Amino acid sequence: MLTMKKTYFLMSEKIGLRPLVPEDAGVPYLNWLNDAEVCAGNDHHRWPFAPAAATAFIAAAASDRQNLVLAVEILETGEHIGNIALQSIDPIHRSAEISFLIGSRTAWGKGYGQEAGRLLLRHGFQELNLQRIGCGTPDSNAGMIKVALALGMKEEGRRRNAFFKGGKYHDIVLFGILSNELGH
Repeated sequence: MLTMKKTYFLMSEKIGLRPLVPEDAGVPYLNWLNDAEVCAGNDHHRWPFAPAAATAFIAAAASDRQNLVLAVEILETGEHIGNIALQSIDPIHRSAEISFLIGSRTAWGKGYGQEAGRLLLRHGFQELNLQRIGCGTPDSNAGMIKVALALGMKEEGRRRNAFFKGGKYHDIVLFGILSNELGH
């Protein structure tokens, strides 16, 4: 039997980043977005996430030039463990926001998010000619804060009580990195 080798948009030693495909609209993607713990640090899990919504999102992402959304896969297994995106890409101000969703709990704490972040930051600066990439996360999201700092992002400020989840308000911690600050 002939097996086809996958083509990735961006790759490192351990992970590959590829466009989302219609098949991604099923399990495990739906499980991640309907899991309170996986979504504790983002705006998902406020309403149930249905297959039709996932299909529509993936279809829209395929032709969107203001948001680059990619699946994160472990090269060794081919497992889709999450997504990463450059959002709100602004060609005038040469800026964007990076966001992460590592949905597979077995992949947590293994550095995959950080590795994916490095790949996407490099692509944003070297290929999209961005000058600044930022992100914001609730102050309760220790994992994302750790990733942002490990990527060389600097804390730029806070939006007080700007995020409501789990029955309480949280500050949003803002991070950013400039193209000349990325370690190559």
